[in-house]
Amino acid sequence: MPASFMPSAQEMMRFLPETLLTLAGVFLMVLEAIMAPENKGRLKAFALFALAAALAAAVIAYNDPGPAFNRLLIIDGFATFFRVLVIGVAILAVLGSSQYLAREGANPGEYWALVLFSVVGQSLMVTSNELIMIFIGLEISSIASYVLAGYLRDDARNSESALKYFLLGSFATGFLLYGVAWIYGLTGTTDLSQIRADLANRDISNSMMMIGAACALMFVGFAFKVSAAPFQVWAPDVYQGAPSPVAAFLSSGPKAAAFAMFLRVFVTAFEPVADRWEPIVWASALVTMIVGNFAALRQTNVKRLMAYSSIAHAGYVMVAVATHSKLGIEAAMFYLAAYALTNLGAFAVITCLVGKGERFVEIKDLAGLGARQPLSAAMLTIFLLSLIGVPLTGGFFGKFYIFKAALDARLIWLTVLGLLNSAVAAYYYLRILVVMYMEEPGDTVENTQEMGGALKFVLVGSAVATLVIGTFPSLLLDVASRYAVLGR
Repeated sequence: MPASFMPSAQEMMRFLPETLLTLAGVFLMVLEAIMAPENKGRLKAFALFALAAALAAAVIAYNDPGPAFNRLLIIDGFATFFRVLVIGVAILAVLGSSQYLAREGANPGEYWALVLFSVVGQSLMVTSNELIMIFIGLEISSIASYVLAGYLRDDARNSESALKYFLLGSFATGFLLYGVAWIYGLTGTTDLSQIRADLANRDISNSMMMIGAACALMFVGFAFKVSAAPFQVWAPDVYQGAPSPVAAFLSSGPKAAAFAMFLRVFVTAFEPVADRWEPIVWASALVTMIVGNFAALRQTNVKRLMAYSSIAHAGYVMVAVATHSKLGIEAAMFYLAAYALTNLGAFAVITCLVGKGERFVEIKDLAGLGARQPLSAAMLTIFLLSLIGVPLTGGFFGKFYIFKAALDARLIWLTVLGLLNSAVAAYYYLRILVVMYMEEPGDTVENTQEMGGALKFVLVGSAVATLVIGTFPSLLLDVASRYAVLGR
């Protein structure tokens, strides 16, 4: 019988979250153009409703897991975990952005639409079972992210951030696509499972150089997206120049989706040649931690410091990838969820404190925050302690599980050097705490805006979640353990 190109109801249900978000994004852009200015505040409620509906659809889709659209997509526990994570990050990002957009006089409708489109791409990245679909998802997410980075068009810093992100991102994507072309030429397929089967059932000794080159080219594209060394140079400039809520979003959702994509490709398709790519990931993990932490020591700009911090944390997750084990996948999933909560919360504080036009972005501008805004200071303290990895925070158990996975994989030196890097990181995080609580308040603290209800919800919700998973890590780890199954 001839093949049917009409998707079944089952396949449409598995793709429902992306469908809802795409339709909602288009509808938002139409509404933004025709709606009266005084009614545009309702667009945020519509964006939140769409994200909530997509979140529910992602959970419902997992009740009937399996492939869709001729195995281009696959709905499994791993995909569902990251689908829920990136949609949850988007919900918090929307809530945390509204006060900032109002303060800067920016048009909110297009902003919400771009966030939804970015999440569509991220969801495709985590559910794709085929290299071309991964590329399409990556491009959808990236194009929306480029525009978000330069959203305040009258701000030269935003324009510079977007231009750098676009140029370097396009260049890195070219490497990824070239690697996909090479692996297709070698195996005759772009399906991840079929690539794995082809590499496992053939004598690869004669084509090992070509396979290694294809892996290396694809690694460039993935390493850029997760800001891993030596392809991390874009992150500090982009995070510093982009609007603070956008920097929070970019460092959480797209990074988690990129790591999910990284894990699925290398653990599934290239598992038969794992001994060849593991040393590259090992070296990249180490260099990423060193570059991120030691560069952060010299920063005086809070957003730039957080950018280098994000690079360092990408290095910790790369340690989990280098283990090439189920425990490493579990640790990466736990860490990415905990880091997303922590980072969103920290940027929520920064979003409020930088003031109109982001004038107060230096560490010295936080002087006396503990006396002037005790709630903001207390919440930021929780997030910084989690980033350090202090017990009873999500960051502690995230690092604990990653280094345990590394020890079990006998990556002794990488574990030791990673722990030493964590000690270095404590210095620049604690420096912020010293400025907040032990230095005299400055005028900039008085000039900052009070938090609105939505921003307080993001702040308190993220802090509570960080402490809950730090106190009861099994709540998240059991989920990660159940869903950390790839390569089937």
